[in-house]
Amino acid sequence: MLNILWPLFLIVSFVYGIFNGRVEEINTAVFDGTKSAVELCISLLGTIFTSCAQTVDLILKLFGTMCLWNGIMTIACETNIVKKLTKMLSPIMKKLFPDIKKENKVHEEISMNIIANIMGLGNAATPLGLKAMKSMQKENKNKNVLSNSMAMFIVLNTASIQIIPTTVIAIRSSLKSGNATGMIVPVWIATICAAIAAIGSAKILMKKF
Repeated sequence: MLNILWPLFLIVSFVYGIFNGRVEEINTAVFDGTKSAVELCISLLGTIFTSCAQTVDLILKLFGTMCLWNGIMTIACETNIVKKLTKMLSPIMKKLFPDIKKENKVHEEISMNIIANIMGLGNAATPLGLKAMKSMQKENKNKNVLSNSMAMFIVLNTASIQIIPTTVIAIRSSLKSGNATGMIVPVWIATICAAIAAIGSAKILMKKF
């Protein structure tokens, strides 16, 4: 509807101005409007280029931190650290994922994802989470419906406890914050409350449905 109304308004305005002998005012308005549009486009382009430069600068500053922690996760995967951590988390795993067998490799993949989220490594946790979901889908009897374990895993990723919010600390440091780690305690409180509420809600819904 607007595509019809706006051209109609313009045509009526031009015709009305010509019949009233105000051609000069119409020309002035057209040129002024064109000038304003060009100035606006140039201003927007400048803003876009400035934002792109700032984004690239931020990415480069975050790159070192993310490489460090991703390297630590890779070392943990290649050694027995992950297996030991999986054993430590096994009591929690039994409660959260009762339908997954203890000896299943999915436990190890889920543990790695949880550890990455706890360390605040969202970028590292994503591929690990996708791998764990793929493994759980293979074990899922009904391929068209999420299993309880898959739903719980999504809940844990959405409301995960973060002990070291690495990415946030790196961003605050790159922006020259006076106290880059000053939000750690509030992050602990917020993420613990969120995790408890999310897991509790998921468990209640699983029992009812």
